[in-house]
Amino acid sequence: MNPPLVSILIPCHNAAPWIAATLESAIAQTWTRKEIIVVDDGSSDNSAGIVHTYANRGVHLVTQENRGAAAARNHALRHAQGEFIQFLDADDVLAPDKTEQQVRALGAAAGHIAAGPWGRFNDHPATAVFTPEANWHDSPPVEWLTFNFAGDGMMPPAAWLTPRSLVDTAGPWDERLTLNDDGEYFCRVLLASRGVIFCPNARSYYRSNLAGSLSQQRTDTAWRSAFLSHDLCAQHLLAHENSPQTRRACADLFQRLAFAIYPDLPKLVRQCEAKAFSFGGSDQHPGGGRGFQIIARLLGWKLAQRLRVMARRKTKKPHSP
Repeated sequence: MNPPLVSILIPCHNAAPWIAATLESAIAQTWTRKEIIVVDDGSSDNSAGIVHTYANRGVHLVTQENRGAAAARNHALRHAQGEFIQFLDADDVLAPDKTEQQVRALGAAAGHIAAGPWGRFNDHPATAVFTPEANWHDSPPVEWLTFNFAGDGMMPPAAWLTPRSLVDTAGPWDERLTLNDDGEYFCRVLLASRGVIFCPNARSYYRSNLAGSLSQQRTDTAWRSAFLSHDLCAQHLLAHENSPQTRRACADLFQRLAFAIYPDLPKLVRQCEAKAFSFGGSDQHPGGGRGFQIIARLLGWKLAQRLRVMARRKTKKPHSP
């Protein structure tokens, strides 16, 4: 009997500076029964040309018009044949034994999804900083999501390994979403699972602070996508379990989004606050240093946030020659 096939699925849009490192990490996986599928999402740079040079190393390139990362992942899934799915963004990197460790862990835990530690880096994975979070352990789906909704743990797509059976049960990526499309997707996958198996040595590397990346978007469209994503996540969780614990988690989720959006879209902030209130309210506080917290206590978090944004914009303003 053949060992299970792992499908490594990579959405790619204008990732020419990073895609080679991502592909090398996929090819280097010690779990040798794998397929690597890259969907080039209408790149205007040389991303597709770089990927094409890996054709003789087992990398399959599919192209589509620019439709977004969620659509690219759905396109990749239609081509994938694996019993396990590894989503990998085109600027992220996997440790060589990442998928092998998780495949072996899931072999004894049917119906579960595997996660692993992830570290942030800017230029080289060797500089990645791994900061343990509250959900870096085995946990039932609802427990994992309540930590996540409260801001006590995120998990980028590369950190997961998902059985195809859960992918099929959860359904496709929501192509309406840009910002936090992965949060909404994995919320559904988690709730379809029996729980998370955390593999402490299955490392992935998350490239941060890239100009133009989806996670850095602060446009009106991106914020509205985040609101829709959060609303869907709350619906998914409450349909699975409607309890004081899960309603509090949903309140936390929307209160945190209000903090993130303000002062950009006041009307959307008010909608977030109304959502948090409808779920019973949240005692979340915005993050910030000692000075920010003092101002927030004295004058309120909204004024403190306005002052923080003004200070950041003043710092970024170019100096006159």
